[in-house]
Amino acid sequence: MTTEAQSRPAAASGTFALGGDLPVQRLGYGAMQITGPGVWGDPKDPDEAVRVLRRAVELGITFIDTADSYGPFVSETLIRRALHPYPDDLVIATKGGLTRPRPGEWRTVGRPEYLRQQLELSLRHLGVDRIDLYQLHRIDPKVALADQLGELALLQQEGKIRHIGLSEVSVAQLAKARKIVDIVSVQNQYNLANRSAEDVLDYAEANNIAFIPWFPMATGDLARPGGPLDSLVRTDASPSQLALAWLLRRSPVILPIPGTSSVAHLEENTAAATITLTDDEYAALSAVSSPAPGGAGGWRSLLPKLSRG
Repeated sequence: MTTEAQSRPAAASGTFALGGDLPVQRLGYGAMQITGPGVWGDPKDPDEAVRVLRRAVELGITFIDTADSYGPFVSETLIRRALHPYPDDLVIATKGGLTRPRPGEWRTVGRPEYLRQQLELSLRHLGVDRIDLYQLHRIDPKVALADQLGELALLQQEGKIRHIGLSEVSVAQLAKARKIVDIVSVQNQYNLANRSAEDVLDYAEANNIAFIPWFPMATGDLARPGGPLDSLVRTDASPSQLALAWLLRRSPVILPIPGTSSVAHLEENTAAATITLTDDEYAALSAVSSPAPGGAGGWRSLLPKLSRG
């Protein structure tokens, strides 16, 4: 392993240019977990949260994803405390469109005046004049999509937003949105165990739109003793690292954003960028939540090829 790979492992994930003009390392960091329980209030150890954010940049991460609703605003203010003034190559993406009446509860609000207010607050909390990537956290079914995205387009014209993205959308919604404004990213839940957004990923790849999978590891029962990830023996990789390595290979438009409140866990996650899967390993991981061709055996039929001492 080279010195750079050891000191800045995120660089091994490769780059993707958001909107064609904003390059980031593909393995990023999701800043939801640096808040309190229920994604509410301050974290138990704010100083550790600051250490995590600073260590992320040291490891070569250039893409941090957050939202005004994380805390609310706790995540954004911690990012500013830890990293402002920001490195020139650091892209901070945030989101608006969910309100938080209490811990653990999220409500969609897409009224144009609300989105404008939240964007202005995010600018203030992050200490910037422009958000590089502003994502509509959820489409509000009670508000016309053209009104929601139209307000973001106005803010873009005013120089307060560089690029616009969406979160948790279908292919039909994404296609409709692109007729209103240029969409450079989509953020849906996607991981080895949950590939319900496969069609959205395929659409994103075909149109060079960044696909940001939230909850990217979600190994759960897959890593249980005797489970598919536990049975995929590698002395140099944990089940979570294998799950991240699979995402990075799955598509060049995928930007995983594993989150954590621990420096040690951050370092483990980021090291996944340096893992190279063999074709057999990739095939076995891909078969984890889908049947093998011909319906025989599933992931277990592939495991003998992968055992390592």
